[in-house]
This record gives sequence, structure tokens and C-alpha cells, in this order.
Amino acid sequence: MALEDFAAEMDRCSQCSYCKWIPFDQVKSWRFAKNCPSIAYHNFNSYSARGRYAVARSLIKGQSGYSDTVRKIVFTCMTCGSCDVSCKVCRYNLEPLEMARELKFRLVEDGQGLDEHQAIIESLNKEHNTLGRPRAERGAWADDLDVPRLYADKAEVLFHAGCRFSYDRELQGVARTAVRLLKQAGVDVGIMGQREMCCGGRVYSMGYRETFTRFAQANLKAWDRAGVKTVVTSCADGYHAFKRLYPKLGSQVEVLHTVEFIARLIKEGQLTFRTAVPLTVTYHDPCHLGRQGEPYVPWEGVEKKIKNQIVVYEPRRPRYNGAWGVYDPPRDILRSIPGVELVEMERIREYSWCCGAGGGVREAYPEFSRWTAGERIEEARATGAEALVSACPWCERNFKDAVKALGDSLQVYDIVELVQKAM
Repeated sequence: MALEDFAAEMDRCSQCSYCKWIPFDQVKSWRFAKNCPSIAYHNFNSYSARGRYAVARSLIKGQSGYSDTVRKIVFTCMTCGSCDVSCKVCRYNLEPLEMARELKFRLVEDGQGLDEHQAIIESLNKEHNTLGRPRAERGAWADDLDVPRLYADKAEVLFHAGCRFSYDRELQGVARTAVRLLKQAGVDVGIMGQREMCCGGRVYSMGYRETFTRFAQANLKAWDRAGVKTVVTSCADGYHAFKRLYPKLGSQVEVLHTVEFIARLIKEGQLTFRTAVPLTVTYHDPCHLGRQGEPYVPWEGVEKKIKNQIVVYEPRRPRYNGAWGVYDPPRDILRSIPGVELVEMERIREYSWCCGAGGGVREAYPEFSRWTAGERIEEARATGAEALVSACPWCERNFKDAVKALGDSLQVYDIVELVQKAM
């Protein structure tokens, strides 16, 4: 699509401001009622979804041009999708998340990308990862595992570690544990090792559509050569890319997040816990595993109007409202671990508050990113939990950094780490 394809939506937005809050029937307190970090932090209408519709409308009509302010408005969107969920509570004919992405695509195509993002793109092109680390070190996290490399061997199941788990030494144990669990369950699993490439999901959310497509196609070719039928990942960004974006390019590979696989093992009695983990925890739903974790549904149709007023789609268009993301498996795992007590935050499931690491914001606007993480930490603290648990390395890294900066004692875990403690 092109930005101009959203012109009708730009006029159709009723300026209701619903995109700034979680749905009103979900509000439990004023303190944790907001949903969009960008408008909550900057407190100016242009930083909301309805404001970005207005900015986009002005750009395509030639009523305004590019400026530092416009770039900041566009690129401080974390593309977390919370505005999209709230909008669709009362609307069916707007796609604010897709429009926000298209707005980023337009700026990047017009040479208006951020300097802070260029280092990521250069690293991706040179080393195939977003962290500026040597490609030769990508598979080092698995050196102590007897697991085949699929550039030389074949396997039906591929474990994709992703950039963060491949290089973040504090988090690498999550990937190792995940692979061990797959092997213990008798799964024919392999990894790409040093030849694993970035999923491209993060640069897609930053506005680099062409770069994403190039890496996605390269991954799909590598999977096909290795005979991969299923991809398992512990990274929420990778999950969203493989589950939602890759099918648009023809992918038919089954995609599972590690929490889905572990929950299945528990349900089938193949995984039992022997050790109690006495800990009160609260669970953070990652944006890309939760509200953006819904499967892709292909659609080719047209928009029509009844009596030139009521918008309809023929055939009926899929409605991604976040409700069918991955929410129950991580909670089922936590409830099955002896000693763990799960207490919920006010904003959960598709109404979850973003961790602050998405859309290139962590790299370009670190203060805003830390503030967003700090808001979630405060919400977690309000539950009385000792630990904040999630299922995404980017969320966990942002939370760990924010906890350290705040001098807070809240512990941050990946759910796989608690599984390992209980085994």
C-alpha cells in the first residue's frame, strides 16, 4: 500500500481520542488508564494516532513539508498497536497502526529517516544483525549444545534465537534452555548458528520496508533449503515477523513461540516441575506476542459504501483487534510452576502497556524509552510482585536497564528462566 491509500481514513477519523486510552470498560484506575506512550509522554495531540492521521493528511495534500518536528512525531511511534486495539472497540473502518507504519515508510523512502537508525541498517547489511556485533559470533550462544546447524544439515524444526538472544550474554541462557527443552521432547530441531539472519521485524517497524523484505526472502530461502516445516522462537519480535509478516511473502511455515511449545508439553504431561520457585510475579504481555501476535489472514477485496455513507468490505475483511494473540500459554506455564504466585497488572493482554523498546525508539529516543519502561515498572510494583516476567528479550533488556537506572529492586525474568528453575 501507499500512504495515499489511507486518505479516506484520514478524513474518516472522528477525532474521538479513544486511541489515547485503554477501552473505557477496562479502566481500573486513572493512574494506569492511558495506552499510548507517545501521547502520554509528549502531551500534544500530534503524537497520538488521530494526530498522526492529521500529519499524514497534511503531507499527502502538500499542505506541509518535512521538518525535525514532523520526523519526531512520526518516529516516536513505537508501533505497539495499542491505539489500534482501542480504536477497533468502536470502529471497524480505520487501521491506525498500518497507517503509522506507512507514514514511516514514506519518510524513509523520501530520505527523511533518522541518523540514529542508520547504524542499525548498516549493521544489518554488513553483519546481518541489529546490534553491531560480528556475524561470526552469532551462533556462539549454542557452542555448548549438541544441536545441528541447518546450513550443513537438515531438520523439520528450526529454533531461531534472534539478534538479542544471540548477543546479549545476560539473556543467552534463555535460548540455550529453549533448545534443551526441544531436544528433551524428542523434537528434530536445529539452528542456523552463525548463518542465522535477523528476522527484519524491528527495521520494518522503523520504516525500512525494503530492507525487511530482503531479509525475509533470504530467510525463507534458507528455511526451504534446510527442509524446515516449523520455526520456534523465544523472541516476540521474531514471532510477529514470522507469523504475521512473512505469510504476505508466501511463507507457509508453522510458527510457534517457546511459551506455546512449553505450554503444550505441560498439557501433554511431557514436562513436569520438581522444584518450587517461591516467587510472586506479574506478567508483561509483549506487544508483538500479544495484540500483534494474531495469525495473518489473507484478504483481497474492495471497500464500498452503502448509500454513499456506510463503509463495507467485500468480501468481509479480517479484523485484527488483538484479542487472539498469545496470552494464555505464558499464564498457564506460570500457574503450573509450584511456588509461583501470579498477580496481574491493570493493563494486560491486548490492553498491555508497551515496554518502550519498539519502533526504533530505544535507539533514537532513549530517554522516552526509559520513561515508558519506568511506567510499566511502577504498574508492576503496584501489584506487590517481586518480579516482572515476560517472553521477549527486547522487553526484558529495556526493563532491566530501567530497573538499574531507577535503582529499583524489582527482578526481571524471561518465563523460560523460571521454567529452568523449576525443572
